[in-house]
Amino acid sequence: MGHIQRQTDVILIGAGVMSATLGSLLKELAPDWKIDVYEQLDTAGAESSNEWNNAGTGHSALCELNYTTETDDGSIDIAKAVKINEQFQWSKQFWSYLIKRGFIQCPKEFIRPLPHISMVQGTENIEFLKRRYEALHEHPLFSGISFTEDVATLEEWLPLIMDGRVSDEPIAATKIDTGTDVNFGALTRMLFTHLENEQVGVHYHHCVRNLEQLSDGTWEVTVHDEKRDVLLKERATFVFIGAGGGSLPLLQKTGIPEAKHVGGFPVSGLFMVCKDQEAIEKHHSKVYGKAEVGAPPMSVPHLDTRFINGEKALLFGPFAGFSPKFLKTGSNLDLFRSVKPYNVLTMLAAGLKEMGLTKYLVSQVLLSHDKRIEALRKFVPNAKAEDWEVITAGQRVQVIKDTEDGGKGTLQFGTEVVTGKDGSVAALLGASPGASTAVSVMLDVLERCFPEHMEDWMPKIKEMIPSFGESLVDHPEMLEAVRREIIDTLQLHTSSSQ
Repeated sequence: MGHIQRQTDVILIGAGVMSATLGSLLKELAPDWKIDVYEQLDTAGAESSNEWNNAGTGHSALCELNYTTETDDGSIDIAKAVKINEQFQWSKQFWSYLIKRGFIQCPKEFIRPLPHISMVQGTENIEFLKRRYEALHEHPLFSGISFTEDVATLEEWLPLIMDGRVSDEPIAATKIDTGTDVNFGALTRMLFTHLENEQVGVHYHHCVRNLEQLSDGTWEVTVHDEKRDVLLKERATFVFIGAGGGSLPLLQKTGIPEAKHVGGFPVSGLFMVCKDQEAIEKHHSKVYGKAEVGAPPMSVPHLDTRFINGEKALLFGPFAGFSPKFLKTGSNLDLFRSVKPYNVLTMLAAGLKEMGLTKYLVSQVLLSHDKRIEALRKFVPNAKAEDWEVITAGQRVQVIKDTEDGGKGTLQFGTEVVTGKDGSVAALLGASPGASTAVSVMLDVLERCFPEHMEDWMPKIKEMIPSFGESLVDHPEMLEAVRREIIDTLQLHTSSSQ
C-alpha cells in the first residue's frame, strides 16, 4: 500500500450537512484557505443528512411539543422553542444569501412552505396545548399561530386525520402556516456542488483512519483511499469531525482531554411510508403529537408531508429500534469499540439510570406491523395495513456525558459540540434539532475555534446572516425585514427555476 503526503488549511470529515455548512461559511469568510473533505461513502448527504433518514421538519419549534415544557406551577416554558426558532431563522438567512449569490439553484428542491400543526387528544393534553398556545401566540416568532377545538375547523386542517374518526375523545390543534419542509439531503448535495465549484477538494471513498496532533499543533490525518488502496497523510491547521454517528470514534482517536468521559448510545429510527396516493394527496402538513408518558423525546409521533425527488410523500413515525451500529452503514462492533477505560464508568452509570429507555427500546423492537398500524390509526383512523410499509431511517448516537446537573452518565438528547482547548479540532455529536440549526452550530464552532478572526469576519457574517448577534425578539423591525427578504428570495428563485 502506497503513501501520499499532503498539506491543507482545513480538513472536514464527513460529507453531511454540517461539513457542507461549515465549508460554505469558511469559503465566504476565508476564500483563500484550502479545504479538503473526506467521505467514506460515494456521495454527499448519504447518512443522517439523507432525506429518508431524518424527519426533515425544518425544526423551528412551531409544532414540536417537547420544546415547550410545563413547569411545576403549570406555566409553559417557551425558552427552548424561542432559541431553536431563532437558530432556524439564521439557517434560512444563510440559505437566502447563497440563493441570491447563485450558489444554490432551484431552492424548491430543498425547501417548501408547509403548515406545522400540533395535535393532542384528551382533556388534560388539550389544557396543555391551550396554555402553550397562550404562551406563544403573542410572541413575534410565533405570530399567526391558531388554536381550535372546533370539529369543522379540524376537518379543514386535518382531513385525513379526521376522516372516519368515531372516538368521543376530544381533540385540539394549533396551526401555523409559516412552517417548512426541508429536504436536507438535497440541500447537502447542492452545497457540496457549490464547494467543488469553489475548488474545495471533496474526496469520496476516503475513510479516515487516524488523527494525530503534532508538536507544532497541526494535525496529521491518516486517510485510506479505498478505490486506489492508498494511505494518504494530510496535515492541516484545523480539523472538523462532522461524521454523524461516526464522529465519536474519530473524536476518541484525537486523544484530546475533552473527549474523555463522553460516550454514545445508538438508536435506530423506523418510519412508515404511505403507498396510497389518495391518502398522500389528502394530507398537506406536518402534524406532531405528544409522546406517551415515560417515552423519550425522540419518540414524539408525527405524520409528515414530505417532498422527496420532487414527489409528495407521507411518513409516520418515528418508531425506535436498536442496532449497535453508529452509522447505518457502520459495524455491529461500533458500540463496543467506543467503550474505553476512561468512559466505561460514564457508560455504566447511564445504563443504570436509563432503564426506562432500555425498556422502551425493547418494546419498540418487538412491535409487530399490526401494532405499528394500531399506533398509526390514532392519527389516521382509516389507515390500511397494506398501504403502509416500514423503512429504516438513520442511526442517531445520543451523547452520554458527566454533567453538573445530571451527574455521571447523563444521556443528552440535543446536539453537542466538542472542541479542543487550542481550537484546532472540533467535533459534532448528538442528534435533534441537528440539521435545522446547522448554521447556528457551525457559527458556534467558528467562535470557539477562530476567535482571533471573528472581529474581521463579523461584517461578512452580518451580510450573510443579518440577525447574527441580535435578538429578533428585541428587534421586530429586523424580524419583519428578514422574513420578507427570505420569502421574496425563495419566491423569486422558485418561480424562475420552474
